Amino acid sequence: MFGKKKANNTPLVMSQEKFDTLIGRHAEIHGCLRLQESVRIDGKVVGNIEAPKDSAISVVIGPMGEILGDVMASRIIVAGKVAGNIHAYERVELMSSALVQGDIKYASIAVEHGAKLLGLLLQVDTSSEAPSKSDRDAQDAIRKAQNAGQGH
Repeated sequence: MFGKKKANNTPLVMSQEKFDTLIGRHAEIHGCLRLQESVRIDGKVVGNIEAPKDSAISVVIGPMGEILGDVMASRIIVAGKVAGNIHAYERVELMSSALVQGDIKYASIAVEHGAKLLGLLLQVDTSSEAPSKSDRDAQDAIRKAQNAGQGH
């Protein structure tokens, strides 16, 4: 139970996804990247990385990767460093070696033990419809607590 190592079937295993675009370890790019396909970054990018909201584009920041700017894409996996805000329209994954200095907006999140975050985690609703049941329940609980506090 306690001494056994976990099997590698967790959702935080670096995917075997194929990337048409790879920014190598010794590359340094200055400027905004507007993506039309998934990318893996093992080098340094100084500037924002943006993917269209309606496309299933992944951004993977490898262990040696470093981003100085905001990252916006459907799926974002961080194993390196990001100094900027992250907005994952679907899912963000922080590996144990990740260091994020900025806020993270996400629909779904996975965090490995050891990942470092200096910022806020903000879950956003993926639908633009009315607030979800859990949002309404939370708002009701806050109202009840406020009313109870005014009762004394």
